[in-house]
Amino acid sequence: MDHLQIKRALLSVTDKSGLVEFASFLAGRGVELVSTGGTFKTLKEAGLSVTQVSEVTGFPEILGGRVKTLHPFIHGGILADKDKPEHLQTLREFDIRPFDLVCVNLYDFSGALAKGLDTRSVIEEIDIGGPCLLRASAKNYHSILVLPGVRFYDQARRELEANNMSVSLDFRRETAAAAFAATSAYDAMIADWMRG
Repeated sequence: MDHLQIKRALLSVTDKSGLVEFASFLAGRGVELVSTGGTFKTLKEAGLSVTQVSEVTGFPEILGGRVKTLHPFIHGGILADKDKPEHLQTLREFDIRPFDLVCVNLYDFSGALAKGLDTRSVIEEIDIGGPCLLRASAKNYHSILVLPGVRFYDQARRELEANNMSVSLDFRRETAAAAFAATSAYDAMIADWMRG
């Protein structure tokens, strides 16, 4: 599909710069917001209507927040190809609602290293769910917009305003490439640290 209408967004960010403004823009145009942990708290405190991921999955965050978004109700809603009737049928069969936008930036691993934390503390700053969300969304860019960083908020807003709350395939491909670049660089940084 060339133009994708944005109706439902998943937001889960470490860097909350510009988050409230961008989420307010989306909510003000009827986009349903779904979020996790600290992002949910920030949006709620800003007075926005937002649904917690645990309400979508029917399962609480567990293992100290290590498992939040790794669930078929999240990843099914991200990975469904909206051009394939059989994918849409599967969503209906399992009562999974699709997402149209995923906005994620990763745990600050480099910041953890700079603080000189002990090994166990540094390991807790290795993001698992974030890279999964980014990679799943980037893979399925035909059916979803992924925003892998704050720097894309303004461009996304301009696209949405200019196209009646839809985004072009070219823009989705551009941000998908940036998402893969972000996860690749993140994994390389972790690998370098683990090699000592």
